[in-house]
Amino acid sequence: MKPNTTNPSDLKIVALAGGVGGAKLADGLAQIMQPENLTVIVNTGDDFTHWGLNISPDLDTVCYTLGGLANSVTGWGRMDESWSVFEQMERLGAEAWFRLGDKDLATHLERTRRLRGEEPLSGITRDFCRRWGIRHAVLPMTDDPVATMVDTVEMGELAFQEYFVHQRCEPTVKGFRFAGIDSARPAPGVIEAFEKADAVVICPSNPWVSVDPILKILAPLNPPIFGENGGKILVAVSPIIGGKTVKGPAAKMFAELGIEPSALAVARHYGSPLLTGFVLDTIDADLSEPVAGLGIVPFSTNTIMNLSDNRRQLAQDVLNFIQRLL
Repeated sequence: MKPNTTNPSDLKIVALAGGVGGAKLADGLAQIMQPENLTVIVNTGDDFTHWGLNISPDLDTVCYTLGGLANSVTGWGRMDESWSVFEQMERLGAEAWFRLGDKDLATHLERTRRLRGEEPLSGITRDFCRRWGIRHAVLPMTDDPVATMVDTVEMGELAFQEYFVHQRCEPTVKGFRFAGIDSARPAPGVIEAFEKADAVVICPSNPWVSVDPILKILAPLNPPIFGENGGKILVAVSPIIGGKTVKGPAAKMFAELGIEPSALAVARHYGSPLLTGFVLDTIDADLSEPVAGLGIVPFSTNTIMNLSDNRRQLAQDVLNFIQRLL
């Protein structure tokens, strides 16, 4: 069904996000869309416990970015951060491979306290967003525990943060497992957001470990949200540009799994009929024809988001593209 608008910014959009790239496009969309028209659903497969605290790295990256609180250099953590507690914890012999700044610690301390009081992650996140001045809806993919496990050649199966941060993505990847995914249900508000949406945007996040967990949470739903019977326009933005990722191990993962890393590989990963359209960088414009050969409509534009203006322009380009597909 066609949306009742000719203005792309008035479309109702669900964005799937994880990590820095996803957070940047979500921020671009939030800059040009009214709060009631955008819902960001965030991967929680990389959530873990450290120093006895419940940490949600992707959720925090998205929220800090939308709230104007993120470290603009690293893309993760808080701006103007201090490290007094971390330095003292390290001095006392605590594990120091995962750096937690003082401002960031406040988030984890309060989240942990409330989770232990049996509040759901979605409700805590909603309250944090209100207190940080975030007007657009941000939802975890689920309130249930899901853990992304990375199967490696050298070290066997590793929890994602062990692989990603402690081992610095150095072990060779063999595959992935999402512990708890079969019993996890979408968080409150997730299904409702999809039902109201005109289209879904997969942000330029890691397909293997940021987006796949969200899609697997949604796959068992009946009636289906996606696919031939789902009826939703779904557009993905490639996180791989010129065979490389701006940030993160996605290209390395593709290569180690025997797949040449490219925007085309990302389009194939999601595939048709899941994807309606696919956004690739102008550097990869020559891949438009093979993407079209997959039954997916290609669109090339600048997808590098170094500046706030870049984020906003890419978001507008994506919405304009969706409007043409509807």
